[in-house]
Amino acid sequence: MYTRDMRLRFLLLLFLSAAAFPADFTATFLHVNDTHDRIEPTVIQGKPYGGMPRLATLINRYRETDPNPIVLHAGDAFQGTFYFNVYEGLADVAFLNALHLDAMAVGNHEFDKGPATLGAFARNAQFPLVSANLDVSAEPALQSRIRGSVIVTRGTERIGIVGGITDTLPTISSPGPNVRLRELNASLQSEIDALTRQGINKIVLLTHIGYEEEQQLARTLHNVDVIVGGHSHTLLGTTTAPGWPDARGPYPTVVDNPDQGKTIVVQSWEGEKVLGRVQVTFDEQGRVTRWSTTQPVMVDETVAEDATLHTLVEAFQKPLLQQRDRKVGSAAEAIPQNAAMGELIADAMLAATAKQGAVAALMNIGGVRAALEPGDITYGAALSVQPFNNTLVVMDVSGAQLQQALEDIVEASRFRVLWISAGSSYALDPTQPAGRRVTELMIAGKPVDRNATYRITTNNFVAGGGDGVETLKSAKGYRYDTGMIDSDAFIDYIAAHSPLRAKIENRVDRK
Repeated sequence: MYTRDMRLRFLLLLFLSAAAFPADFTATFLHVNDTHDRIEPTVIQGKPYGGMPRLATLINRYRETDPNPIVLHAGDAFQGTFYFNVYEGLADVAFLNALHLDAMAVGNHEFDKGPATLGAFARNAQFPLVSANLDVSAEPALQSRIRGSVIVTRGTERIGIVGGITDTLPTISSPGPNVRLRELNASLQSEIDALTRQGINKIVLLTHIGYEEEQQLARTLHNVDVIVGGHSHTLLGTTTAPGWPDARGPYPTVVDNPDQGKTIVVQSWEGEKVLGRVQVTFDEQGRVTRWSTTQPVMVDETVAEDATLHTLVEAFQKPLLQQRDRKVGSAAEAIPQNAAMGELIADAMLAATAKQGAVAALMNIGGVRAALEPGDITYGAALSVQPFNNTLVVMDVSGAQLQQALEDIVEASRFRVLWISAGSSYALDPTQPAGRRVTELMIAGKPVDRNATYRITTNNFVAGGGDGVETLKSAKGYRYDTGMIDSDAFIDYIAAHSPLRAKIENRVDRK
């Protein structure tokens, strides 16, 4: 017979069992990175991907269905389309507020217009900006607006989100004299340790550093469970479509950490073409015990647009449409975002300054931001290729300085290169020691003379030492900032040379 005492003893046993075996905790991380003002979809081989209204639909859907969702942006909301040229980040913050982010890492491109523009974005953001290795205490526009970390609560659980930014920031953007960088690993570990002292045992790094570097952080730093990254525009996993790049690793990437456990590393490519979605289960001590292998979610036409954000897009579009949709030329074939586009831009720079005596032009790889589809080229499409509003600088350098400038950018990163205009070329072997990486340098059809003077054109970012090209920054010869915007020179070139074709001239012979 089942008595009242037996029932009480049974309930007590259940209670004691639950206390002895506490439940695991599962969180869902929904994440994007490097959205770069792609408020509207990006068209690849005739199909649209991304766009903020579709992204909002997916995030809202998974908020309803997934356990303990946490929505993160790993940096670089700025720079990439006409929206930034007009609104300078204020359109981005309106859409990101509508996504109800839990946190956003500061990316290098957030500094492209200087601290004041980022400060306006931060003042309007309804979510925290995080970066533990940024010291903005001396910058009035950013004081108290960027935190080292933030704590997110789900139920009774607290999750620490620690931010980090690439230590190349000073050479690839414009943080100004008042923004300082702390040593990356030490500042991240210090912030992590401060959280663990508060009893927080679930730590997420939200970093804008790059996939390879983020894996190294996972191998090095203690008490890190998940890294949600950006900066390298890395596609992970098996989600793919025609015209997409190959994946550079699995989604998620699982790394052995120094605490004899596992750290989960994820990225979600760029331009919200995919939404990252990974579920991670923690035990009572905060150790990662399980993770999902669900692949990033393709943000395509099968996803309905959120009606509110669609209306918001229309509102922001109105001042842009007439100018953005103006035809400036055409492309006979697709021109990819690689050497073909970089050399095309270098040709445009040279054409714009040839009357000033320039014999060659140099274009940094990081300034080439989009491809062109076949057919009509609009003003907006051209601007998406060169969105930075840099000016063209004409300067005199010796042959030796020119060769060293080509070395400089490889010294900063073996994956970077300076594209060069037609009639000039060089061979590049990043594996060689400094001083021997650049060979066979030809300028205007002739082998370079190290003692001769050459008038070249580049953009003001590179001329000022950007991307680590210190030789051009310190060159003492003739230097003239023309004031001509690089995108204007590019658009003029498109108009004069349509229909464009992708040139394959092997001007930079990478060994």
